[in-house]
Amino acid sequence: MQYDRILIRYGEMSTKGKNRNRFVVRLKRNIQKKLKAFPNIKIEYMRDRMYILLNGEPHEEIMEQLKTVFGIQSFSLAMKCENDIEKIKATALAAVQQFSYEGKTFKVSAKRIDKQFPIGSNDLNYEIGSHILRNTKNLTVNVHEPDIHVRVEVRKDGTYVTCHDIPGAGGLPVGTSGKAMLMLSGGIDSPVAGYLAMKRGLEIEAVHFFSPPFTSERAKQKVIDLVKKLTKFGGKIKLHIVPFTNIQQTIHRQVPDGYSLISSRRMMLKITDLLRKKYNGLAIVTGESLGQVASQTLESMFVINDVTTTPILRPLVSMDKTEIIEMARKIDTHDISILPYEDCCTIFTPSAPKTRPKREKVVHYESFIDLEPLIEEAVANTETIVIDEEFAAEDEFEQLF
Repeated sequence: MQYDRILIRYGEMSTKGKNRNRFVVRLKRNIQKKLKAFPNIKIEYMRDRMYILLNGEPHEEIMEQLKTVFGIQSFSLAMKCENDIEKIKATALAAVQQFSYEGKTFKVSAKRIDKQFPIGSNDLNYEIGSHILRNTKNLTVNVHEPDIHVRVEVRKDGTYVTCHDIPGAGGLPVGTSGKAMLMLSGGIDSPVAGYLAMKRGLEIEAVHFFSPPFTSERAKQKVIDLVKKLTKFGGKIKLHIVPFTNIQQTIHRQVPDGYSLISSRRMMLKITDLLRKKYNGLAIVTGESLGQVASQTLESMFVINDVTTTPILRPLVSMDKTEIIEMARKIDTHDISILPYEDCCTIFTPSAPKTRPKREKVVHYESFIDLEPLIEEAVANTETIVIDEEFAAEDEFEQLF
């Protein structure tokens, strides 16, 4: 007898009441996309559980893929049998025997969800535990910290047996919280912000500001590679590459040095908001962490935000740099982010940027420049690339205009 399915537990989705089915259906769709390389699987779901019937597909590869699907609290290899005590005992023993169990400890936790089943939960624990002890060697009971935790759920449609829980990615299924535009630089912070936004169910589209010839094609490829890493968690992602050279040079020439950084950030936010409207987004996500750099003081954020009333989401706002770096390593974006290719955020950097800028002053400086035609030109010439996990540098870009 072999494991024939994977049991998936929902976690936070279980609290969604009447809206739960919408979240569950989206999770199923996201799992189907993630597991498209395994055509024989079948996914079944109910109110509080989801099952992947393996039908001969390799469970190790499938379980590895499930670790990056948001909305899953945990999952386990499972066996199903009829609601018959002898078959339940045999299935539980077979589940334990899939492991290298000698010298280890175990515990049985049985739930009689089907109250028509004649044996109560405590008696099930005893019957199943005794059967396992009689038919194994050097396996002992530990009810507090067992090496193998045998979970048995007796439901109306059958009994499910699992032995090992694997933590999922948590959060909510991507796409259940709407769409937002992620302002993506080539640094460490913004990819982590994108990851955390997707964890809360947001579908993201990335916006990157590109300033050739001051930024190279390698810098552009670096951002493409970062987006590819994020697709592991959220599926296909659109990357909008905005030509920013003319705007950045104009600001550098016309705005006093201390305010040029603030003015550039304002224009980036303004363009991102225009793209948000064009592509029906509801919010903007940034990688800002309070006080980390000059443009991320509360005073700077206030002045930069003045150009829009759109919600600005900052998942990293209370995190320090070491925490962000640790998470970047976890999601495998760190080594790409530290590649030494400059992006537009690192060029034309003022020697002494204002950390407490005044809104009235930056508006006054910008009033002498006609930036609107340059903004319209940048939006019109934005290049859009659709990236997924299979995207490679030599692939032909899918461009949308």
